[in-house]
This record gives sequence, structure tokens and C-alpha cells, in this order.
Amino acid sequence: MRVFTATLGTETNTFSPIPTGMSVFKDTFYAPAGQHPDRPMLFTGPLWAARQRAKERNWVVIEGLCAFAQPAGPTTRKVYEQLRDLILDDLRAAMPVDMVVLGMHGAMVAEGYDDCEGDLLRRVREIVGPKVPVGAELDPHCHLTPAMLEHATAIVCFKEYPHTDFVERGFELVDICAAAASGDRQPVMEAFDCQMIDMFHTPVEPMRGFVERIKALEGKDGILSISVAHGFPWGDVPDLGTRLLVIGDGDRARAARLAEELGRELQAMRGHAAARGVSLGEGLDRALSSAVAPIVLADTADNAGGGAPSDSTFVLAELLRRRVRGAALAPMWDPIAVRFCFDAGEGAKLRLRIGGKVGPTSGVPLDVEAEVLKLVEGHTQSFGQARQMVGDAAAIRVEGIDIVLNSSRCQATGTDLFTGLGITLEDKKLIVVKSSQHFYAAFAPIAKEVIYLNPPGTLTLDLKSFEYRKARPTIWPLGGEAD
Repeated sequence: MRVFTATLGTETNTFSPIPTGMSVFKDTFYAPAGQHPDRPMLFTGPLWAARQRAKERNWVVIEGLCAFAQPAGPTTRKVYEQLRDLILDDLRAAMPVDMVVLGMHGAMVAEGYDDCEGDLLRRVREIVGPKVPVGAELDPHCHLTPAMLEHATAIVCFKEYPHTDFVERGFELVDICAAAASGDRQPVMEAFDCQMIDMFHTPVEPMRGFVERIKALEGKDGILSISVAHGFPWGDVPDLGTRLLVIGDGDRARAARLAEELGRELQAMRGHAAARGVSLGEGLDRALSSAVAPIVLADTADNAGGGAPSDSTFVLAELLRRRVRGAALAPMWDPIAVRFCFDAGEGAKLRLRIGGKVGPTSGVPLDVEAEVLKLVEGHTQSFGQARQMVGDAAAIRVEGIDIVLNSSRCQATGTDLFTGLGITLEDKKLIVVKSSQHFYAAFAPIAKEVIYLNPPGTLTLDLKSFEYRKARPTIWPLGGEAD
């Protein structure tokens, strides 16, 4: 069995002011053909799974380019086409192949391309022909489009949010495609459009039970895989929305019936499948009046993982205004301030202007007196089985608040984001993380309470405040009702 695998993706926030160019891919993750590291990465689950199966089954795996960019605004047309064509050239050089498995996101938008994944899958299909299985692993915050469903043999989304199961889903995809290549299975895909867009937190009910239920249905009665495509609310594209995807073994009608049945259940959860964010003032009042500690506060509106700058100052400014002590906050993306801290050195005290650099949704820069606690070049943090780049990082203390400044835009995913810079967490009253949900797996176990904040920012949950031009105006909550 000859298997080709590659990765191309990013999660595009079409409202983000940050352009996605080649430097963003190279700063986040860029591995030319055959140079992928010897560890799984978040969007290279299929490659990692193919490597392991190759050892067991004597496959030949040809690895193409793997490139992923930290979410931001649309990718420039030139960069998307360049990366896409490199992968297609890698595939042509690998031919003939028995199957193709790709790591993608599902919500990548480029100038002139609302559906990058559908475009890439179509071109892959043109090269390999109609009979070779083509699979894609997607982030559930994807736009599941007709082009993706038409040109892929199998699509598998991460089931968990936070996305701790990317390796398992990579194996799921590879095994389905391998069974299709050998003729043991005949995958057919059917998707149900839930006519809504919502957030779904899988560690808690009602989604915890729903995920366990769909996992129990897989592998029985001709059902190969079930995925919830949550959708990505901040991507203004025609196919924005939540969908339920079922892969059946040859029985398209059964797959369609189950997709609708489960999709209707999702519709019934509308507005109740994720913690609702509270205002900044309400969240701080609640946290500061509590007798327990530490309390984790999630700054969901400044999550770099959704295309936000990660440099907003709204939460920090309010902590300073209230004279809060014993707090920690991370990450604050500010390469200029990081450079100044490295120049000053550990133990230095200096005036810094931090945050508020990108635009109005970042707030205003804060002028502070800072003490440099610790400096780390090339800092990383954990995220499940993967490592995430943080970049050069500085731990500073400002009026009793420990802050992580970093040079590579990212969200908070692991407690080692703080502890790797010498910031202790067990003695903190408040821990502020710039993240929507990926922080949860690492931080919830140490928290006495988790509070989701909805301050101003690029990822505000008030979706009606955005000017959608391409999304269907009828889907909930933009205007319509789920039927």
C-alpha cells in the first residue's frame, strides 16, 4: 500500500485585521516534504497515524508538505496557491498511490477562495482519479461544504473540544481509507444541515453524553464514523453553520437517516451546549467575592486560536484598576515588549508599554512599571500529545500581577505556559487565560471554578455585531430558527 499524506490549513476569522502570509505559516508550523518532526502535531494526525500503520502493515508512506498557520484573517491568494501547488507537486511525484490522507482545518479562507479545503480536495481528486480513497481530518470548527463532501471519500472531525483526540481521529480516518482501498468497506457520507451556528463544549453536559453516544454507535450496523461539524462563527462564508456528518458502509439511506436524527438532537441543544460568557465586570465581581482559589477566567474574545490578536488589554486594565493582587495572565502577544525585556535582562525593572497594538478590538496600550522575572527563548506549551510554540517569552510582574509576554501569537493551552517561566499557579487567586476552550483540559483540574468572560474583542460572542455578507442570514442566531 502506497499512502500519500500532507497538511495544509488555518482557521480563518474573516473579521480579523491580521493578514495571513507566508511568515505566519513558517512561524507556526512548516515542514517541507519528508521533514515532519518525530512527534504528532495538532493538524498532522493522519500523517502520524499513517506512519504507525506503515510499521505494522509494511506500507510505504510518502510525506508531502505540512503547513499550518495560527488563525488570523484570510490567507493571501499568492501564499495559498503556492502552498497548495507544492502539495499537489508532491502528490504527482508520489504517484501512483493507493490512498491519500490529508490534515486540514476546514475553515481556511484565502483571497478568491471561500473554501480552500474543497479546492484542494478537488485538485487532489483530479490527480488520483475517482477510485483512490481520499480522506481528510478536520477541526470541528469547520465549514463542511458540498465540495469537500463531493471530492473526499471520508471526512473525520475531532470529536473533542478542546481537541485532545486529534491522534485518535487520525487513526480513525486512516483505517477507514485503508479499508476502502482494500475493498473491505464502501464509505458513503451524508450530512444534515442544522440551520444554526453555536458553540459546543464537549467536557460537560449535554455534549459529553452526546459525544459518548455517537462513539458507541460507530462500528455497528454499518456506521463507520460520526462527526459533529460545529462550524466556525467568525468565518463569513456561504456554508457557515453546524452540520452532523455520518459515514456509512455502503448504505447511504441509513447514513442520511442517522445524520438527520442526530442533527435534530443537536438542534434541540441550541444555546445550551456551552458555558455562556459573562461580562468582564460581572465575572470579576464573582471571582473576587469568592472564598475559593484559584479561579480561572477565560478571556474568550482575545483567543489567538480563533484569529484574535491576543494583545487586548481590557481584562488587564480592569485588574489594575481594581488593584487586584495575586493574579496571573497569559499570553499577551507583544514582540516589541519581549525584545525590551530580553535587552534589560532578568531582574531588571523598566517602564513598558504593553498590549493594545493591533487595533480598536485590542484596547489601548498600557504603560506599566514592570519587573522582569524570567526569560525563555523558544518557549513552548503542552496541548495534549502536541507542543505549541509560544516564542521568546518574558514573565513580568506588574503591581502584583504576573504576566506572560510572548513573541509568537498563540492561545493558552497548557499550565506550563506559566510554570515554564517560573510563575506558580497554586498560590494565585485569579488565573486569566486568553483562550475560548482549549485551556480547559489543562487548567480545569487545578481550578476551583472556571468563569468564561465575554469582554470586548475580536471574538465577541455577540455575533449580530458583525456584518456578515456571505453567510445565510436565516441561520440561528443571525436571524433564522432551526426547524
